Parts: sequence; structure tokens; C-alpha cells
Amino acid sequence: MADGAGARPRRTRRHDPNRQERIIEVVEELIAERGIEGLSHRVVAERADVSLSSTTYYFKDREAMIHAALGRAADRFAASMKAWAAEHAEDTPEQLAEALTDGVMACLGGEGRTMAMTEFELYLAALRRPGLRGVAERLTRHSIEAMTPVVGASVAACLPPLMNGLCLQAMTFPAPPDRAYVLAILRHAVAARPR
Repeated sequence: MADGAGARPRRTRRHDPNRQERIIEVVEELIAERGIEGLSHRVVAERADVSLSSTTYYFKDREAMIHAALGRAADRFAASMKAWAAEHAEDTPEQLAEALTDGVMACLGGEGRTMAMTEFELYLAALRRPGLRGVAERLTRHSIEAMTPVVGASVAACLPPLMNGLCLQAMTFPAPPDRAYVLAILRHAVAARPR
């Protein structure tokens, strides 16, 4: 059909001055929805409404997209941990346990669940991709650095793996743990902080 009859009309790409950032955002969304294995340049381009050449211009391969998404997640997490630490710097142990429990329970739905799923997928990617391990380590390091002034170094070192485990339980068990269960565990953890 030389005259173009029956051909699909070409979609007009929207003007997007932050195209690279939008692509990374879409990578995170897709990782949360489909996992790492569901990620490709073509799928990202379609979801971001950009040309395939745009994704390959910014990211030479899928690994580069994953690395960028993990770096974005780590940076966002660092900012949220700093804000959390400032907000809870003067909290009592009970208030800290309540605030930490709120963080775990946020993994059950909405944006909190999406963010947690993306971070867990990216942690798993780092298990098999040594190039991602430094960025994945930043997630834990940011938590410990932010929490140390609030709860002390030893408790701050224990909280990230404990909260990750509780979030995984909340997200994967047929019957997620209830708030009272999570709170009881976190009360024990923060009770060890230096006075």
C-alpha cells in the first residue's frame, strides 16, 4: 500500500524535557509490575511514550536501565530516611516503634507497596549482577546513617534487615501480619537503644 491506506497513524510523541527521568520512572513502574525479567527497551519505550531510539540513547542495555532505577530508588530512599530521622529525633521508644510500624504497614498497599516491590526486585537483581551491589548497599547504608543518631549504632544496624523481613512477610504471606504483631517486634528492637 504505497499510498499509506490502512497503515496505523504514527503517534505524536509528547514534548518531554525530562525524558531521561521519565524513562527511569517507567522502568521502576515496570519492575514493580512485572519484575526485572519483564523489562525491555521496547516495553519501556511504549509505556513512556517515547521512541525506542530514545531509550537506547540514554541506556545502552537493560542492565543500564536497571542500574539507573536502583540509583533513583536509593536516592529517594536516602531523602525519605533523612526526613524520617529529623521528624523522630526526639521520640520516645514507644513513639519510634509506632513510627517504624507505620513504615512496615505502608508496604501493604498503594505507593508504599509499589516502592517496596521495586526495591525488593532491585535487591534481587543485585544478587546476580555484581555491578548493582554498590548501589543496592546504599539503601542499607542510608538507613543506618539516618537512624544512628535516633536509636544508636547497634539498633540502627539491626533495623533495616528486620524491617525488610517484616515487609516481605506483610507482602507475601497469605494472611499478612497485623499491626499489633509488627509493633510488638519493633518495640523489642527499639528498647535496646542507648538512653
